[in-house]
Amino acid sequence: MSENYNLVIKNGHCYIDSKLIKKDIGILGDKIKKIGKIDQKDNKVYDATDKVVLPGIIDTQVHFREPGSTDAEDLESGSRAAVLGGVTSLFEMPNTNPPTANLIEFEKKLQAAKNRMHSNYAFYFGATPNNTEQLAQLKNVEGCCGVKLFAGSSTGNLLVDKEADIEKVISSSDRIVSIHSEDEDIIKLRKKFIKKGDVHSHPEWRNVECAMSSTRRVVKIAERFNKRIHVLHVTTKEEVDFLAMHKKNVSFETTPQHLTLYAPDCYDKLGTYAQMNPPLRTKDHYDRLWVAIKNNTVDVLGSDHAPHLKINKEKEYPNTPSGMPGVQTIFPVMIDHVNNGKLSLSQLMNLMCENPCKIFGIKNKGYIKENFDADLTVVDMNKEVTIKNEMIASKCGWTPFHNYKVKGFPVGTIVNGKLVMVDGKILIESKGKPLQF
Repeated sequence: MSENYNLVIKNGHCYIDSKLIKKDIGILGDKIKKIGKIDQKDNKVYDATDKVVLPGIIDTQVHFREPGSTDAEDLESGSRAAVLGGVTSLFEMPNTNPPTANLIEFEKKLQAAKNRMHSNYAFYFGATPNNTEQLAQLKNVEGCCGVKLFAGSSTGNLLVDKEADIEKVISSSDRIVSIHSEDEDIIKLRKKFIKKGDVHSHPEWRNVECAMSSTRRVVKIAERFNKRIHVLHVTTKEEVDFLAMHKKNVSFETTPQHLTLYAPDCYDKLGTYAQMNPPLRTKDHYDRLWVAIKNNTVDVLGSDHAPHLKINKEKEYPNTPSGMPGVQTIFPVMIDHVNNGKLSLSQLMNLMCENPCKIFGIKNKGYIKENFDADLTVVDMNKEVTIKNEMIASKCGWTPFHNYKVKGFPVGTIVNGKLVMVDGKILIESKGKPLQF
């Protein structure tokens, strides 16, 4: 007797054990129940002929601006953009207003997400110089992916820049500490390099040494206390070479922006829309990041989705906020790079599915396996799309990849066994759940 599945994905080329294999996937409830040949003919069948079926894509770095700046984004709109881009799970950042830096605010964010998010989710707990006692209590907090430490100032008011405080955070946290690694003293010292009205001066101000000085410091602290840290959005060739030699305690990620855009061209073309922290840098850094991707030195890709309204991005530099949206475009941009031969599909799966699960300890995700969660991303590897601002579901309504042509595009997103997105349309509302660790 055949089981009656609530969804069967038929005839797809499924990414299983690092290979594409033609199999059907039977989903019961929110789990993958069977991988093999399944004869189910009713309306609960999704025909994936000529499509590639991947484990659900995970974006480990997004800023959804709730609470505080919900005019630019909120948990619902950000996660809607995520599933439209094939992302099934994400980690959201704590630099909101108020910041998610105590257990009360953390619980409020979990409640705000309940039945409102289209994707699955986890939240970062924000480190401050004064909340280290709470960092030691996060082990069993539901939906907590780790601790976020801003060693240099960016959007929001979470800053831990003194070495003694950074030490305190890293040594006392029982969860992985993910770090925005720029040196606050150097940021302050180099303000004289800011040229009013000229965003080309942004990487001069927040220069290589600004990033490298901080990264050297946090790695040294992690090694001294034998703690795990994760360095976010790495942008410089110097950091890549340094981090490659310190992998025992340290993992790191970069962004699709830093693998696709570089200075000065990006500032010529996009102006302040290209402004982010750490900055987009010159082509030699971009080239070195690609070598690190090819060599499997980079561990994770995160979008650093950081939306701001156009009205604010169009102010005069440096009165413009840093950050750009990316949760809806991270996967299409990276699949295009796969099609261009810049990395293999299995490398992309390591960066966006398997490694996030290994590094952060996400349970039952990252692979197509029986009894694993039924989070899947279906891709048409041959579909060609020109990304447009009008496609962006984020409230900010723009993308740095406007008019960028990609080959390969997500055509189906399955979250917790439910077909949430098909061919660019949301089919059902808000079914995301907190990730388990």
